[in-house]
Amino acid sequence: MTDHTAQIPNQPSFSEQEQIRREKLQALLDQGCSPYSLTSYDVTHSAVQIADGYDELEGKTVSVAGRVLSRRIMGKASFAHLRDASGDIQLYIKRDDVGEEAYNAFKNSDLGDIQGVKGFVFKTRTGEVSIHAQEVTLLSKCLKPLPEKFHGLQDADLRYRQRYLDMIVNPQVRDTFIKRSRIITAIRSFMDARGFLEVDTPILHTLEIGAAARPFQTHHNTLDIDMYLRVETELYLKRLIVGGFDKVYEIGRIFRNEGMSPRHNPEFTTIELYQAYADYQDMMDLAEDMFRSVALEVCGTETLTYQGQEIRLHAPWARLTMAEAVKQYSGIDFFAWENDEQARACLDERHITYEKGATRGDCLPLLFDEYVEKNLIQPTFIMDYPVENSPLAKRKPDDPRLTERFEIFICGSEFGNAFSELNDPIDQRARFVRQVEERRALGGKNAKVDEDYVNALEYGLPPTGGMGIGVDRLIMLLTDSASIRDVLLFPTMKPLG
Repeated sequence: MTDHTAQIPNQPSFSEQEQIRREKLQALLDQGCSPYSLTSYDVTHSAVQIADGYDELEGKTVSVAGRVLSRRIMGKASFAHLRDASGDIQLYIKRDDVGEEAYNAFKNSDLGDIQGVKGFVFKTRTGEVSIHAQEVTLLSKCLKPLPEKFHGLQDADLRYRQRYLDMIVNPQVRDTFIKRSRIITAIRSFMDARGFLEVDTPILHTLEIGAAARPFQTHHNTLDIDMYLRVETELYLKRLIVGGFDKVYEIGRIFRNEGMSPRHNPEFTTIELYQAYADYQDMMDLAEDMFRSVALEVCGTETLTYQGQEIRLHAPWARLTMAEAVKQYSGIDFFAWENDEQARACLDERHITYEKGATRGDCLPLLFDEYVEKNLIQPTFIMDYPVENSPLAKRKPDDPRLTERFEIFICGSEFGNAFSELNDPIDQRARFVRQVEERRALGGKNAKVDEDYVNALEYGLPPTGGMGIGVDRLIMLLTDSASIRDVLLFPTMKPLG
């Protein structure tokens, strides 16, 4: 049993305001009135429901609960604003209606306290929908002062670290995360309507895979083996296509032990999808349709403003091969290189760093990164990546140096990646071997070929189109958010101290 009369210790670290609030708490406890004892409260309406339904609710009794964010304390009557999950509602509290004890308790409460209020709905002389309180109940005591109302919580680092406080004082932040939920729901509805089956695949993997993506490592005690948090969902999803599903997708968390930036977080959300008997051209059509449909569903328009730039999601999107894009923006012709030495010399002339032994196919994406990506503002498909950079994509029949792969670029940033999936098990194993060699060269000493995936391919993967889209980046676009941290409830942060 909780001792509600226990003394609250004074701590030098408390601010003056924090100490005053703790003294108020102690006074309540001394009276045998814990502000934390109630386990529930009968809420009949939200603030928005009362405001929107005023014509039907006028004069009727309602009960609401939420956080008090402003007050005007007067002699025998006071006004306050209460905020719940839906929005704000004004309260009118009169001593003669709630009783002297309850009225004095309300006067002695603090901004941020969570209150339950029962009363009837009316409009003030200024026309503001309000609740005339008949009962006021303290549901939880706020022991820390809230940021000043007119300035809110401005410190970006503190906002990310204390998202709960950020949402209390910056209601637009809650709106962003409500929109995030609606976007994910719209993606699911889009996929389900097209006959795709949502599935779940393992997060813990027994193999370290991926040439560029560095995994997080852990240890399974019972099995006494090292395991890795997934850097993609691709290989398990394609196993399901081998197993007989024609259309599958997964919306899930991905983990990469890499750098952080306004567009990168160590854990993030993607949607990966695979469709049998389709190719990367079909994936382009699907991507156009998905982005437009989700934007229309959530934002009501296909034309958006992102960081001051107008973005038009209307089909068709621009389609350029990587070689075409590099030639357009740099003047360099990939097909004019006769050998790898010429490619490396070209990069040397432009002071672009490359790995020892880089091939023509390795050099082309480096030129793309240097000259092209930043210029792709409107939605653009960049197609036909070199085979060296596309270990899971099918070669182009008319040029085996290239693959049937594309990436989506909007506002100078990559949003998605797609292939005509490689289904030749012999070619796939050879590319895995090269990928493992690259990974080990980067320090991944435990990198191994996924022999089980090769084994699955040997049973036969039908011609398949696959695509992965960064959900967080799509949410950034549709909410006009500059940083990925603005669309993650709890972004990864370096601990203080």
